[in-house]
Amino acid sequence: MNIKSEQEMLEFGQDFASQKIQQNSSGAILIELVGDVGAGKTTFTRGLAQGLGVKEPITSPSFTISKSYALPGGGNLVHYDFYRLSDPGLMIDDLQENLQNPHNIIVVEWGESLAEFLPKNHLKIHIAYTETGDRKVTL
Repeated sequence: MNIKSEQEMLEFGQDFASQKIQQNSSGAILIELVGDVGAGKTTFTRGLAQGLGVKEPITSPSFTISKSYALPGGGNLVHYDFYRLSDPGLMIDDLQENLQNPHNIIVVEWGESLAEFLPKNHLKIHIAYTETGDRKVTL
């Protein structure tokens, strides 16, 4: 799928929330976002949050590593950005704790350093720049 604007990325996130997210009784839903800096990972997460009914403004967790937003039906949308961490250390414990709550939806950016700790059945979305400046999104 090609996405041509920030608005389209927001709409993709909103649609993803309503069409692809289904409750998981064994634990949280984890979405790994893969893409270069500025590819639209946080914009997707902002749209996802809107689609899930989160009213708070969604901002990048680049400097705080993680941010958590209450979901209307219970649980949290937890947004991690491991870009600055070559070794996630204690954040692995935080991630594993959040994975235990089946009502949580977790978004991980730059998850390569903790790939062995991510659930095998997690969703992965690749976002890449195209030659025309659009974004190519692959599930």
